[in-house]
Amino acid sequence: MTRRTGTGRDRGQASIEFLGFLPILILVALAAVQLGIAAYAVQQAGTAARAAARTGSQDEPGTTPDAAGKAAISGWLADETTISDGDCNGDEASATASVEIPSVIPGFDIFGSAERSATMPCDDGSLQAAGGRP
Repeated sequence: MTRRTGTGRDRGQASIEFLGFLPILILVALAAVQLGIAAYAVQQAGTAARAAARTGSQDEPGTTPDAAGKAAISGWLADETTISDGDCNGDEASATASVEIPSVIPGFDIFGSAERSATMPCDDGSLQAAGGRP
């Protein structure tokens, strides 16, 4: 024998409550994904800045610091990345990379960009002249 605790009007109440809570769950999930993308963009900006500074510090680089920085990061972020400086000035090369933070929701671009800088010592040629030893 089964017991009925509710009336016929209570049937489906859990489904309706879930539908009311679903938009909140979706917003929390989108916020978590957006936070992950923003953190990834910051990490990629640091990678691009280091690669550009490293290339700029070499005596005879095979490429430009800008191209090296963009090649070091994910292709879907490289298109909107700007890299400034990178050439050897004095005894060190500095580069700054700015990566646009993509938005999870298209057309809702309020997150701006992540910017990181890196500095590397310039290659003075002493390693090549000494046969690889300082």
